[in-house]
Amino acid sequence: MKISELSERSGVPVATVKFYIREGMLPRGEAVSTTRAEYGDEHLARLKLIAALADVRGLPLSRVRDVLALIDAPDDDPIATLGRAVGALPPYVGAGRDDYPLARAAIAELGLTYDPDFTAVAQLDEALRALEAAGLDAAPPVLRRYSGAMRQIAAEELAPMTGMTRAEAVPYAVLGTALYEPVMLALRRLAHHHLLVEGGTPKG
Repeated sequence: MKISELSERSGVPVATVKFYIREGMLPRGEAVSTTRAEYGDEHLARLKLIAALADVRGLPLSRVRDVLALIDAPDDDPIATLGRAVGALPPYVGAGRDDYPLARAAIAELGLTYDPDFTAVAQLDEALRALEAAGLDAAPPVLRRYSGAMRQIAAEELAPMTGMTRAEAVPYAVLGTALYEPVMLALRRLAHHHLLVEGGTPKG
């Protein structure tokens, strides 16, 4: 297909498609003349992926590049790859600390694995600090309630990876992390709404 058709089918303007090509985010088409290139379904799929990350997920282009790089050239260590994927997603936190005491205590209480280099540890520490500052409850029973639900979801998400090759598992883990989190957040909010509608709003 021509670049104009690629643009039309993806919903991405031609100028933006050309920008992604110049930035190396989208492979160049196959040159058929000095002024024209042909694009295939793989270009369309890649373009839709970029649009999903940039528009639907709202990632800055620098973070979109990070996610694409993970898919194109993953680490040998799947844990390191997932860590880099988490680091490409909001909330963005500062790096370089050796210890995260609030997260470390919570993770120990919950029986999870504490690794200060895994970005989610810093994200949890910052989130717990925000709860403290707002005077909201972050006691172990509250955290256990969330952790139990999240562990079950994580187990179900990771189960299909046991039958995948590394080439299949990495995109699944990276894109699943990036694109399913907004679904989980929206479903949580819908559940809040549903329960309030069914049970009535708080009185007083």
